[in-house]
Amino acid sequence: MTEIQKELFALQDKPYGDFQAKLIPNVPRGRIIGIRTPALRAFARSIWGTERAAEFIRVLPHEYYEENNLHGFLIEQIKDPAECVRALDAFLPYVDNWATCDQIRPAVFKKHRAELISDVRRWMASGHCYTRRFGIGMLMAHYLDEDFRPEYLDAVAAIRSDEYYIRMMQAWYFATALAKQYDAALPYIEKRRLDEWTHNKAIQKATESYRVSGGHKAYLRTLKL
Repeated sequence: MTEIQKELFALQDKPYGDFQAKLIPNVPRGRIIGIRTPALRAFARSIWGTERAAEFIRVLPHEYYEENNLHGFLIEQIKDPAECVRALDAFLPYVDNWATCDQIRPAVFKKHRAELISDVRRWMASGHCYTRRFGIGMLMAHYLDEDFRPEYLDAVAAIRSDEYYIRMMQAWYFATALAKQYDAALPYIEKRRLDEWTHNKAIQKATESYRVSGGHKAYLRTLKL
């Protein structure tokens, strides 16, 4: 067992691991240590900048679910956009579940959105489920406010996949777009630009959101298929 693995097991909370296993059924229970996210993020911050952290993110694949999460949390600390993209490109093919995918939120995107949008689009076009989901997630997190462009709605609506975790992220994206860019996003629902399942799921998530007005929710409910 590596030094970092030993330190991760020192943070183990077995009942929490049992709980986590129910949320990510495609990850075997034996690969889940059971570490609460705040503790794992704190550990990532504590080792960031050390040689062992640098070595850790150079060695793939990892054995445990939390090692993958730790890898993602270390990538979040990278401040140079090109270096961050290289690290993501190396790591994303090894991401094997929605939870690891959705927890990776590199801070560098906040200041470098314009130069990183091409990488976001590239990830969205990936044949790997969680790389594609990550790309949609980045578009949702960083490009629905002042950097929003209507063409981004087209890019998400154009995706066709049988993968549940991709379709769910598309629905989440459009639900968030209906909260933040209602006038631009609504025609995609009215004109049924999404497949039926994703269409209905987007409406469901939008009507559950506190950010969507009551009037908009009432109208959206009439558009369910």
